[in-house]
Amino acid sequence: MPAPEIRPATPSDAAGIATVHVASWQAAYAGLLPDDFLSALSIETRERFWASNLADPSRPHTILTARVANEVIGFAVFGPSRDDDATPKTGELSSIYLLPSEWGRGTGRALHEECLRSLSTRFETATLWVLSTNTRARAFYERAGWVPDGKTKVETMSDGAVTLEEVRYRVVLGE
Repeated sequence: MPAPEIRPATPSDAAGIATVHVASWQAAYAGLLPDDFLSALSIETRERFWASNLADPSRPHTILTARVANEVIGFAVFGPSRDDDATPKTGELSSIYLLPSEWGRGTGRALHEECLRSLSTRFETATLWVLSTNTRARAFYERAGWVPDGKTKVETMSDGAVTLEEVRYRVVLGE
């Protein structure tokens, strides 16, 4: 398989990003989040979200896609940290998602490296949030040098029906 092309997302990528988003959540969070929540995720709803997001020129974050043969197989989002305790020198890796068929093939690593390269041009450190029970993602980030910084948070979705317990990781950029 050829190496994926990594490039900034455009509004025409909304459907592909939505497909990756839903497929990755349904696979990665199976057994970690309620089955009925995961099965109710909608590509159409996600596509509307991503189309609106990608059409907004004032958005503070960058969205990258990984593509093979003109198909979106993964995406990543990064930018300034949204955390209340962040300094202006703190960036954030908001997400990396891949089609489950791409897991373990190097695409996630390639997206991660591009995000860190870009973040390091503007920030000294970066943070990310990971579902506390997502051992696969936690291991991926730990192998890449991220360390838990002691911060945790609990978020709710679906009108409180789904609880996300997350841990924050941090990395010093440019090392």
